[in-house]
Amino acid sequence: MEAVILILGLLFVAFMALGVYVSVKVIGAAKRGVDRTITQARRTVEETTLRAKSYGQVGVAGELAQLRLSLRTSMRATQEALQAGVAEDASLSESLGLFQRLSVHGQELDDELKRLEREPDRTTVASLLPGLKQRTERITHSAESLRWAARDRARQFADDDLAALNTQIDVEAGALRHWTVEEPSAGAGAGAGAGADAAGRGGDRARAEAGEEGPEALTARDPRAQTGYPWQKAVRPETTN
Repeated sequence: MEAVILILGLLFVAFMALGVYVSVKVIGAAKRGVDRTITQARRTVEETTLRAKSYGQVGVAGELAQLRLSLRTSMRATQEALQAGVAEDASLSESLGLFQRLSVHGQELDDELKRLEREPDRTTVASLLPGLKQRTERITHSAESLRWAARDRARQFADDDLAALNTQIDVEAGALRHWTVEEPSAGAGAGAGAGADAAGRGGDRARAEAGEEGPEALTARDPRAQTGYPWQKAVRPETTN
């Protein structure tokens, strides 16, 4: 009885531990989902604000907002393209590593542009704009190079696969249309048969002219003078005394 109680107690503890583990996993997944939703919502709000500033404001503030919007749009598009492609093409992992290094520079530039938006000295900020534009163009150009290279690689793989598939389909279609293979015509077969008959008649005529023996005569031969097989001896003729 004590053993049964002990087993039941162990099972209860095991089920409790399993329930706690599952609960922690579910809570963690829910928390990650909420964090991801909040991050996306914050990003959407921030980019909408930047877009409004770039179109609604003039001068230094509008240029800074336009630089930030261009930087964030290019970096996000490249990140999505590489993360989607690395699942099917493992060789893009190196490109993804390079993009992560580039993202560090992009994040630093975005933070700097964000600080400059709150800078009251617009004259100093205006003097920094050419350098900021150059840095933004360098980062976005590198991001676009990675993005388009990954897209060209995926398109080339798709074209190669489509070409191989077209070849296989052409072979299969030819095998299905096997009746279209050219066969000897009936006229050619009849001509060949007529030629064979003429050749047979010519051979019979030649044998007749050469004096070959025809069918056996009705008068039977002397069976005693015949040798049916090579191992049989010929019958000797009878002699009279």
